[in-house]
Amino acid sequence: MAELEIHHETEGAPDKRGQQVGVLAALLAVMLAMVTIFSHRAHTKGVLLKTEANDTWAFYQSKRIKLHNLELGEQLVLLLGAKNTENAQAIEKFRREQARYDKDGKETMAKAQELEAETNHVEARALRYDFGEGLLEIALVLSSLYFISRKMLFPVIGIIAGIGGVAVALTGILM
Repeated sequence: MAELEIHHETEGAPDKRGQQVGVLAALLAVMLAMVTIFSHRAHTKGVLLKTEANDTWAFYQSKRIKLHNLELGEQLVLLLGAKNTENAQAIEKFRREQARYDKDGKETMAKAQELEAETNHVEARALRYDFGEGLLEIALVLSSLYFISRKMLFPVIGIIAGIGGVAVALTGILM
């Protein structure tokens, strides 16, 4: 029977640079995973805040409709009603309710505007995470090209892109 000879891809000494680039790629992948999670959470929070802001605007709109109905009721009583104490009481009640709905509407509008501002802030943070994520993906791919080309230019550019990606992602955290 013939002997079977097994050939290894690398005969001789192990590729120390390849090992270092492999560790670099693993670190970039871990950072990429972390930034991706931050990005997804920020986008989810932005969607939830935007939904809450939209609901608050709808609530504001319902208060404005009620206010308008009260104004209309007051005008009808003034125009069509006879001058008596019952109509005067109705008009006074309309005016109290109008003041209440006007105050409630202004508070609701302020809350909706606050939620929109917070939504914009969270989306700006998510955008930074997205840019950091993109740079880390580029860094990982460029670093991995070392294994095809055996040229150190790719991991060096990958390190630069990785540092940029981490820096941009950190600006999102610090916002």
